[in-house]
Amino acid sequence: MFTKNRLVILNEETFEEVFSLRLTLMNVFVVATIGAVLIIFVTTYIIAFTPLREYIPGYASTKLKKDATELALKSDSLANALKKNEAYIASIKKVLTGDLDFAKFSKDSITTSDLETVSEEDLKISKAELKLREEVAREDKFNLFEKAKPKTGVVLFPPIKGMVTEKFNPKIKHYAVDVAVAKNTPIKSILNGTVIFADWTPTTGNVVIIRHNNGFISAYKHAASVTVSQGDKVRSGEVVALAGSTGQESTGVHLHFELWKDGYPIDPSVFIEFE
Repeated sequence: MFTKNRLVILNEETFEEVFSLRLTLMNVFVVATIGAVLIIFVTTYIIAFTPLREYIPGYASTKLKKDATELALKSDSLANALKKNEAYIASIKKVLTGDLDFAKFSKDSITTSDLETVSEEDLKISKAELKLREEVAREDKFNLFEKAKPKTGVVLFPPIKGMVTEKFNPKIKHYAVDVAVAKNTPIKSILNGTVIFADWTPTTGNVVIIRHNNGFISAYKHAASVTVSQGDKVRSGEVVALAGSTGQESTGVHLHFELWKDGYPIDPSVFIEFE
């Protein structure tokens, strides 16, 4: 290992010594070991801290990872938006078909926790209670939203003028006012709003549904044709359709007009004079 050797480089023609080096096997081993360590260190540094690692098979690009993360976040947001749109479309379908759910409660769930004896004196009606009962009786003759009308200050434009053939009747699930008119009579928007549906349905024919401010939604059914498209902005009194008799449920040329407030049907005649 420590035997000294000489490495000599000679000129082939003149045999002149150009370079010589004294070596031992130990020196060669040390130099080779240091060189291998340097190569390993440089390779490790390149893989760990430089973009050159992206060219080594098996290592992913940093940009690719970033793009994949952004796409995952966007896909999650799109999934949430899709769920909301599906729920919104489902509610619109219920508006079109009249398939509505009303609040129900079970009588069995109403139980009396404590029974207390009440004297006859406490059961007598006071003057204040009589006055309150009279006020409630008067208010019950009208729709809840009619009472709120002066507070909200909502003024609705009549969608059409004609003869009312069927009034609003929740008992038979007729959540609208039917107005008989001549064919192709212009049907107008009752308020400024955005068209959220304007298309043909098998049962109610050509339908236009408009979303307004203050939680109002108006629906115009059985039209001969529509003059607006989904997403259009309309103004109060603007023509949105022409009266007709389309759809399986139509019994003649008329407008089937529905008015909704915060997801519940209300009597349009409270706000609008159709005749």
